[in-house]
Amino acid sequence: MSDSRCLGVGVNDFERMEQERLAGAFEVLRRDRLLAALALMGGMGLALAAPFALRAGAEFFLPVTAALVIAVALVPLLEWLERRRVPSRLAALICIALFLTVANVAVAAIIVPAADWFALLPQRISRIQTNLSPLIEIYSSLERFINDTIKTLSRSPGSASRIVTIETPNSLLDIIATSAPHAIIQLIFAILVVYFFLSGWTRMRRRTITSRGTFSSAMVTARVIQDMVDATSAYLLTITLINCCLGAIVAIGMWFLGVPTPLMWGGIVAIMNYVPYLGPVAAALLLGLGGLMTFTDPWYAMTPALFFVGVHLFEANVVTPTMIGRRLTISPLLILVALSFWGWVWGATGALLAVPLLIIMKTVLVAAGKPDIAGFLFEEGTLTSVHAEDSTSDASLG
Repeated sequence: MSDSRCLGVGVNDFERMEQERLAGAFEVLRRDRLLAALALMGGMGLALAAPFALRAGAEFFLPVTAALVIAVALVPLLEWLERRRVPSRLAALICIALFLTVANVAVAAIIVPAADWFALLPQRISRIQTNLSPLIEIYSSLERFINDTIKTLSRSPGSASRIVTIETPNSLLDIIATSAPHAIIQLIFAILVVYFFLSGWTRMRRRTITSRGTFSSAMVTARVIQDMVDATSAYLLTITLINCCLGAIVAIGMWFLGVPTPLMWGGIVAIMNYVPYLGPVAAALLLGLGGLMTFTDPWYAMTPALFFVGVHLFEANVVTPTMIGRRLTISPLLILVALSFWGWVWGATGALLAVPLLIIMKTVLVAAGKPDIAGFLFEEGTLTSVHAEDSTSDASLG
């Protein structure tokens, strides 16, 4: 009798302890869900507000972001110089001097001939119209129909027409004169950011790693920094090499076809090719316009654009996948979203920075871990995902 009573008391105590344990686990789960929900709502609010803040503060965020991307790309050269006993400040100056020299040579090779083409455009409008006369004749009837429809819809009794006058700069010199001081200030600011980032890179990385609490966290931080630098610099270096070769081939082709200023067209193609998908389309359109301005035969005028399209198809489908490889492969959907986002935020400069920024964010997210939003919304979990090895170890322990 006493044994059964003791056994009954023990079973009741065990059930009560199990219920308390389950209640405590449920409370912990509710608390984790609450914290995860607050983090999710805060992250969504930050994600919605960040684009407008970046766009409104473009005068500050754009040069800083561009300078940081350029500085990260120059880190391998900086480390190479420091390994050869060059002081950090001198190495940073050498990196900036080399970058500015290359950039100024490229810009001068494009801007000076482009100004001549821009001045020549009004004189060649008639030649462009003559070359495009078949297309103009095809769409002339449609244009007349649209104009007649607009005139019919705009006529209403008692409505008075208004003439709106928009003042625009009279020449390219006026545009440069109005925007030059602002651009010079941003350029000087960006150069200073690049210099101070490079000159303090080694100390900043050492301080970031040594400030971690444990050895494992220090190793993770060092790996994230190194992966970010390697991925960004490798992509920019490889794409720059590909674009320079593509520009050189296009320049040789333009010289062979008889297009004036072939170096300018090669430089335009090299710069446009930094913007995936959209850049080559714009370069082909510019080459088509240049051909129409140069040649009188409409079919021969399309040869510069067709030549570039053929070379670009070979480069995009054979050369770039072979040189970049799978290590830097990014989903085309992510690239298009990044181009649309950064192009909307910062215009053409944002489109140039879209892919490097996407690589940096992808590297950090892969190292830090992606939040499990689907598991939080559709399961009884939190925002942290459990890796396969963790679940396997838990199952083996169970």
